[in-house]
Amino acid sequence: MFEARYRGYWLVAAGASLFSTKAIFIKLAYRDDLNATLMLAYRMAFSIPFFVAAGLWAWRQKQVQGESPPDIRTLAGAVATGCIGYYLSSFSDFKGLEYISAQLERLVLFTYPIWVLAIGALALGQKVTRHAIIAAVVSYSGLAIVFGLDLPEGGQSTVIGTAWVMACAILFAIYQLLAKRFVTWMGSVLFTSVALTSSGVACILHHLIFNGDFSASSFFLWMCFGCAIFATVLPSFLVNAGMARTSPQAVAMISTVSPLVTIVLAVSILGEPFSLADGIGSALVLAGVGYFTWADSRAKAATTSEA
Repeated sequence: MFEARYRGYWLVAAGASLFSTKAIFIKLAYRDDLNATLMLAYRMAFSIPFFVAAGLWAWRQKQVQGESPPDIRTLAGAVATGCIGYYLSSFSDFKGLEYISAQLERLVLFTYPIWVLAIGALALGQKVTRHAIIAAVVSYSGLAIVFGLDLPEGGQSTVIGTAWVMACAILFAIYQLLAKRFVTWMGSVLFTSVALTSSGVACILHHLIFNGDFSASSFFLWMCFGCAIFATVLPSFLVNAGMARTSPQAVAMISTVSPLVTIVLAVSILGEPFSLADGIGSALVLAGVGYFTWADSRAKAATTSEA
């Protein structure tokens, strides 16, 4: 159990790092065509075959092991949860990136652990530990430093983009809280397949209904493909596998390393500026994540030994 929890930490960290490349692929694609729904549709179109294949494999494994397949109600819940996390949330995120930088997007997006804590406590009665509160304060003090300096520069565009990404953060927090039970019931692979396939279909239908034009350059398509494989397929399975081994709070806090990866990539690939304040804020984020991981592991190790 102890080793499984640490394996969960590493899986979440790896998935979060890959997820952080999403904004880079999107901003590069937007240099060619500023079209959020087209980017989202192609991203999911390239991803769906992998999720369908994985889902069929997971379903077959359950049959081989003599396990009962999920009932219709469970599958419907997984579909709805997936659409919250990867259709509505992703659409808000992609729209936000039409207005703000990759660094600012990632920082605003990762206010979502605060929403995980708040919604979990208010709606689900989950306990918020003292360690989680301290870690959140430290981490988000760092995020606030960078956010506070960058926000005024873009004017109205920054306000609009920030609002879109904040909506994404809230929706993704809801997804995190709902997904845990389905991962437990269905297994991480099958749940990921159902959630991402259904949300992918919703994304494609959205563009088809509201736009209808799927023409795109080869560069745009390559960016969509990269976003699909490295920022969608691989991290989705990694994070959900990690979620099966640890708590939603741990997933939320460990995933805050993602803004640091985005900052490095945004500076090196997109040429976005990086200041001393960015460095201070990044250091605080790392400190908060490190503290939470240490405190969470100690608390659960103590519980296991007492049992």
